[in-house]
Amino acid sequence: MRLFLVIFTFVVSSVVPAQVTFEAKVSKKRLGVNERLRVDFVMNKDGDNFKAPSFEGFKASAGPQSINNSWVNGVRSFSKSYSFFLTPTKKGKFTIGQASIEIDGNTYKTIAIPIDVTTAVDKPKDPNDPNYIFSENVHLIAEVSNTKPYLNEAITVIYKLYVGDDLGVRDLRTLDKPRFNDFWSQDIEIKQLEFERGAYQGENYRYITVQKSVLYPQKSGKLDLEPLSLDLVVDIPTNKRDIFGRRQMSYVSKTVTSKRRTINVKALPDQGKPDSFSGAVGTFDFEVKADKSSLKATEAFSLSLSVSGKGNLKLFKIPKPILPSALEVYEPEHSEKVRTRLSGMRGTVSDAYTVVPNYQGNYPIPSISFSYFDPNKKQYRTINSDELVVKVNEGPTLNSESTADSKSIAKSVVTGPGNTFASFKTSTQLRPINQTPFFGSQLFWVLFLGPLLSIPLIILFKERRNTRKLDIAGNRIRRTNKLARKYLSDAKKSLNNKERFYNALERALHNYLKSKLQIETSELNKDLIRNLLTTKGSEQATQNAFLELLTSCELARYTPLSSVDMKNDYNKAANTISQLDKQLN
Repeated sequence: MRLFLVIFTFVVSSVVPAQVTFEAKVSKKRLGVNERLRVDFVMNKDGDNFKAPSFEGFKASAGPQSINNSWVNGVRSFSKSYSFFLTPTKKGKFTIGQASIEIDGNTYKTIAIPIDVTTAVDKPKDPNDPNYIFSENVHLIAEVSNTKPYLNEAITVIYKLYVGDDLGVRDLRTLDKPRFNDFWSQDIEIKQLEFERGAYQGENYRYITVQKSVLYPQKSGKLDLEPLSLDLVVDIPTNKRDIFGRRQMSYVSKTVTSKRRTINVKALPDQGKPDSFSGAVGTFDFEVKADKSSLKATEAFSLSLSVSGKGNLKLFKIPKPILPSALEVYEPEHSEKVRTRLSGMRGTVSDAYTVVPNYQGNYPIPSISFSYFDPNKKQYRTINSDELVVKVNEGPTLNSESTADSKSIAKSVVTGPGNTFASFKTSTQLRPINQTPFFGSQLFWVLFLGPLLSIPLIILFKERRNTRKLDIAGNRIRRTNKLARKYLSDAKKSLNNKERFYNALERALHNYLKSKLQIETSELNKDLIRNLLTTKGSEQATQNAFLELLTSCELARYTPLSSVDMKNDYNKAANTISQLDKQLN
């Protein structure tokens, strides 16, 4: 009887499958905001369609996926885990949500785990700790050209990322760009991020210029510049070496933020401020010119007022001319030829007035004053234009009581209809547009017979469309093929956005399988896909490449990848789909 029970127990234990377990394990349940948390999702049987939780309150990076398969006394032991490293984004109480996976057609979920994130804790400075090495060798600095400018004086802000010589930047993304409130600002384009040599706090570093901006303060007093935040993945050397003696690298994913800078903006002095000052700050030239000095009545001439030089060219108003009331003056055409570089704005702004005299005579254009503040010399300067005289030789004359060259000058305002646009009147010559009758013409027969000839084509088109509607299987294949091409195209357009790229790539792969294997998305798992692809005649290497792409899409959202990695995955997907098209029966 004992022997029977032993044999029966052995047979039952070997036949009955082991119970499936899927659980979440954390390295700690209480940590400081400056510490990291490791989460492992462990299962004792392989599965598909693993879905990690959202990790709210943390910034997550995926670790290696580990598989342990061993035999002890004839009994197989299997373990598979997905590991994640979490960095808290703020203090508070958070929850590691449920993860899920499909094993043998059943869905299993982990139990949620509460986590308490406290204030920063003191950690010993370990020179071999990658986080300590990162903090000592990576610095994001905001360099300001002038912290005490005048109102509307240009300053430059350059954000530089300093990195130690032994470290390598694997990935760099901007998380939060500064909003320059109370400044007129313009970013200077950086065509390519490249390392340069420089010094920081007396030590040699490599640095990348991340952002360049030109600012013009719009009010006086203390103004704050918001910090810039970057998400970095940095390779850090370790004390371990590979079989060839080369030092092995580990990577650290962290967020770095520049320090907040304060600008003390000085108000423009009231002493010596001229009445003609309109807010111009810099160094400028001023010119007033007319394109004609002699003309006939009702002819138009252009009066141009231009300011050129270096300063806040887009932030002040050009003075307006005061002209005799006998001249009709139209609203000016404003033009700007301004370039903004690190040194500030440079170029020319101008207002061009169209002026029309209605009577003959000599019309004086008085001198016009333009004032600006020179921040280098710390004083106001005024430029006065030369007086111009426009001679109108032919046309009606004014009465004796109001001559055209009178010294009494008034600003001219153009209003009302009448003969306002008399100088621009043109003569019109009309010609018949239809010499021949429409009835019986070539166009008449085309419009008459065209609808009759198109009736057979419409009937044929409808029959083909109805036949195609009845082909349900064919329509489904065409629709999924179209979706696969669409999502593959979307993936190519999203090479700079990792999450959107891999979502589109995964959809393209799934829709391609649905069209070729005629299965639904809910039926997709790796074993079934491999069996169907083998049945259809595909090669083993192509099957492996396709399944590797599906795995990459599942883990991509938690793994830091560069644009080069995404481009390689896209090229691999296009090549794999092309090979499957040739191999599948």
